[in-house]
Amino acid sequence: MGSKKLRRVGLSPELCDRLNRHQIVTCKDFLCLSPLELMKITGLSYRGVHELLCVVSRACAPQMQTAYEIKAQRSAALSPAFLSTSLSALDEALRGGVARGSITEITGPPGSGKTQFCIMMSVLATLPTDMGGLEGAVVYIDTESAFSADRLIEIAESRFPRYFNTEEKLLLTSSKVHLYRELSCDEVLQRIESLEEEIISKGVKLVIIDSVASVVRKEFDTQLQGNMRERNKLLAREAAALKYLAEEFSIPVILTNQITTHLSGALPSQADLVSPADDLSLSEGASGSSCVTAALGNTWSHSVTTRLIFQSLGSERRQILIAKSPLAPFTSFVYTIQKEGLVLQGQQRS
Repeated sequence: MGSKKLRRVGLSPELCDRLNRHQIVTCKDFLCLSPLELMKITGLSYRGVHELLCVVSRACAPQMQTAYEIKAQRSAALSPAFLSTSLSALDEALRGGVARGSITEITGPPGSGKTQFCIMMSVLATLPTDMGGLEGAVVYIDTESAFSADRLIEIAESRFPRYFNTEEKLLLTSSKVHLYRELSCDEVLQRIESLEEEIISKGVKLVIIDSVASVVRKEFDTQLQGNMRERNKLLAREAAALKYLAEEFSIPVILTNQITTHLSGALPSQADLVSPADDLSLSEGASGSSCVTAALGNTWSHSVTTRLIFQSLGSERRQILIAKSPLAPFTSFVYTIQKEGLVLQGQQRS
């Protein structure tokens, strides 16, 4: 919780402004300074600085809770614990849909429907709670320039024709989706770390990054010495910030990931990058077996709470696999992509 803004821990606005002039914005920024440095910046005595350090430390330190307290809090919450995907069988398997307060990753090859799913979830998050939505805004970080406002409107109109029966409702929904095109690792990280105030001011109830792998794989050649370490440090910062936002504001975070090929004869350091939950498929090559896996490696795979794998089955049929979930067993669903977005086989839209 070191990324929590100082303005939210009880410090006076005047003190926050003074600290901000020295680029001290978060709890982490504050706690990384020595008491003497803080005395110089704030003009306070040693005792005053010590009291501030205690306040900031308590504000950002995770509080101990029992399992009973956590369950009781969630049971007492007025808002739902999940954002429905409107895919009934998938929602049932996931105990309600995409979980709030955690990170859900969608991985798969190009054309499998990852962006379609993200756009569909953007529409769903803006819906009233009695329709399974969160009645809030969406932050959509697009690193591949794949987002389509026209497609957003088409999905909204086709999936919920009775609700989106006026231009005003379509305009309201589209105005709640805040799109950011960030095309470098630094831009993505800066955007993530600046989201806290935006979530509060705009009533954001869903954060989407499509895709987290795109800029990382472009900028880091993992064959070069030191690049793997730097890449993992960047991904760890992104994951920590996203987990904080998800937990602090009880919102779902959805990320898309790409795929890569892992050879069975790879070096141990490379093999360590693969976890069982990453495995998408197996194929035999001339030099031995290989498997298609989720990109970004084993360390990243532990950062996501739920992983859904999208695959093509040929023609127009595709498949969703629940590869990792604390609630659902490993299971699969066949779907197609229609005007209204993703439609599970055998599920009819009303």
